[in-house]
Amino acid sequence: MVQACIGLGANLGDAADTLRRAVEALARHEGVVVRAVSRFYRTPAWGKEDQPDFINAVALLETSLAPRALLERLLTVEAEFGRHRPSGERWGPRTLDLDLLLYGDAVIDEPGLQVPHPHLHERAFALVPLLDVLPAARIPGRGDARDAVSVLEMSNIHPL
Repeated sequence: MVQACIGLGANLGDAADTLRRAVEALARHEGVVVRAVSRFYRTPAWGKEDQPDFINAVALLETSLAPRALLERLLTVEAEFGRHRPSGERWGPRTLDLDLLLYGDAVIDEPGLQVPHPHLHERAFALVPLLDVLPAARIPGRGDARDAVSVLEMSNIHPL
């Protein structure tokens, strides 16, 4: 079993309820055990800012799934919750976003799969809940998550 961290986010519909149900959907999959879920945080949109605030969290998993299989599971759960990925659109409103942030201490750079998540070190909305579930988190190739978040703006991240 490998420890993996999944970022969860949503800003359409009842986002907090969607995140709770998404964690339950992940936990029902063979080869996935949810060990912890962070608090939920209200955060401003990132990248494309003219949209509703997001609710974000991180789930700490233990999994026997390979990284690509885990990513496929995340995409399946997103689709079950109505997530559509229009070609060329990034950072828009969404019913559910599941990101593979960390997979053990692996560094993976393949088409469609990058671990650690390539923007993790610059996203307080992911780092703050990550540190809730894994206080000693390290970002492979970057260092301690605490060091990364210490230089980021966090005043607009509010626990629910």
